[in-house]
Amino acid sequence: MSTPLSRRDTLALCGLSTLDVLAGRVRPALAAAELQDTAWIDTARRRDIPLRLRWPATPGPWPLLLYSHGLGGGREGGDVWGQAWCEAGFVVAHLQHAGSDTEVLRAGGIGSLRAAGNAQQLLARVADVRAVLDQATRLQRDGAPRWRDVRLDAVGLSGHSFGALTTRAVAGQRHPMPGDLSDLRPRAFLALSPSSSRSRLPLQEQFGGITRPFMAVTGSLDGDPFGSYDTGEPRAQVYDGLPPGLRALLWLDGADHMTFSGNRQQRVRGRGPLQRAAVAQQREDTHHALVTRLSTLWWRWRLLGDAAAHVELQRAPAEPGWTAQDRMTLG
Repeated sequence: MSTPLSRRDTLALCGLSTLDVLAGRVRPALAAAELQDTAWIDTARRRDIPLRLRWPATPGPWPLLLYSHGLGGGREGGDVWGQAWCEAGFVVAHLQHAGSDTEVLRAGGIGSLRAAGNAQQLLARVADVRAVLDQATRLQRDGAPRWRDVRLDAVGLSGHSFGALTTRAVAGQRHPMPGDLSDLRPRAFLALSPSSSRSRLPLQEQFGGITRPFMAVTGSLDGDPFGSYDTGEPRAQVYDGLPPGLRALLWLDGADHMTFSGNRQQRVRGRGPLQRAAVAQQREDTHHALVTRLSTLWWRWRLLGDAAAHVELQRAPAEPGWTAQDRMTLG
């Protein structure tokens, strides 16, 4: 794959070109955490990759987290997690995947959206992740401001639903298709609403090749929006297939599929595959607070070697809002 090129940067709003910044003639000031919408292009595939970048207010160096949205989502997705991780000192890049994003839902409705959850789109998403990491490497090599201060030795990848499938593929899940989809650059992973594939491979064969830290997040009402199952139990099975010592599972009672999308403005209450139970809506703020805190601790432990964060994860039942039915399992 050739190196993607920077494009439509929001610096243009200030009358600045990307070339000016890369050349060091301008160094943008960061007085506060900044949200930056842009788009990069993978020239080999002639494919735009819209991005939402969150830059911390604290001085670098900063670890880098990539986030992959679910079916029908976009770079606005996962804003709850993205804001929390940014405030904790991580650069967060929210990717948007053409072909399985908001445009598919807008153009063809639920039927088209369901059809977009296929192997071809998974391959495109994995290639998007690689392209973004390639571009980040190029920007750092060229001495681009901000990117000079990004720790490419401390990269994490996360995603929701189809984004969780993308995360698992990059982490090393085995699929009944030729080729290796994994990428060695991310050092840790977090999958929101993961699921075991419909493969005939046993769980340990599917997930046993994931040899880097991997955390699965689901809950009691985290069923399949398209009706294959009603609870989060099939999603929790991912944990059973992961190698001991590198795995974690966060289970939240009453949390549903939309809870884990992390979208403040997407509290769906209507009919159809995205309808929600009252308890999921009532507990959403509490669940979001738990996920943001515990996921941040996960990143700090697994990407930065923060032993205190590990201890705090082990004390998860003491978190505000925790119930007897919630659980955090490590190892």
